[in-house]
Amino acid sequence: MLSLRHSLSSLNIGLKSVEFGKNNYRNLVECAAKGPRPRYPRVWKTNKKIGTISKSLKFVECIKGLSNVKEEVYGALDSFIAWELEFPLITVKKALRTLENEKEWKRIIQVTKWMLSKGQGRTMGSYYSLLNALAEDGRLDEAEELWQTIFSENLESMPRMFFERMISIYYHREMHEKLFEVFADMEELGIRPTMEIVTMVGDVFQKLDMLDKYRKLKKKYPPPKWEYRYIKGKRIKVRTKYADNENDRSNQEANSISHEPNDNEEVSLKECEENDLYVGETADSSKTD
Repeated sequence: MLSLRHSLSSLNIGLKSVEFGKNNYRNLVECAAKGPRPRYPRVWKTNKKIGTISKSLKFVECIKGLSNVKEEVYGALDSFIAWELEFPLITVKKALRTLENEKEWKRIIQVTKWMLSKGQGRTMGSYYSLLNALAEDGRLDEAEELWQTIFSENLESMPRMFFERMISIYYHREMHEKLFEVFADMEELGIRPTMEIVTMVGDVFQKLDMLDKYRKLKKKYPPPKWEYRYIKGKRIKVRTKYADNENDRSNQEANSISHEPNDNEEVSLKECEENDLYVGETADSSKTD
């Protein structure tokens, strides 16, 4: 019989004969099949990673030190994004949110118009922030022009927040006719108004002594008693503040009606007292007899 077993000495000699060369280069990776291959650092990626928050803060600092000249502002913004491969839309949006919290309305208008001129950020949120900034800055003509263009382009898909913002602008400036026009457009398009819109329109009806229309408005759009809120991922039914206000008003009206003096009640009380007295007198006379 032949045996195919080898001694330990022969195995040790075979293992010693197979040796790998040491890799003296850090950028070389040894491949099993084709040997070492070079790994070069990528050109378009830097070692220092800067997040969008720090970029947005630098963006805001860059804007604040400028004047209100259009060419200077646009030139500074172009130089800020000159080395970007793509338009930094997230950075600009965060910078706009920071400027909105600081109530820098002129800077918001400048940055938004510059962004729209680049063909970027053409969303309803950008148009709404621009409309709000124009209204807060007192440029009502430009705000109305922007509203007309957006309304004509997006007639059937107009968000409700635009109607609410325009109604609030006209309400605070006491422009009642234009307020009624915007509210009529809402009803024609079949958009249900929020309770803020209903309260503003109702206040205008009360100021103008249009009580019939006020009652019809309240009857058509009654305040909701319940609303749904998401708390920790769960949908919870909560009582609204409008229902509590309506209950308080009804209780006050009922109390005022109950405390008001009524002539008929006074007469009936007097009659009852006279009848009681008459009954008492007749009873006393019968006892004496």
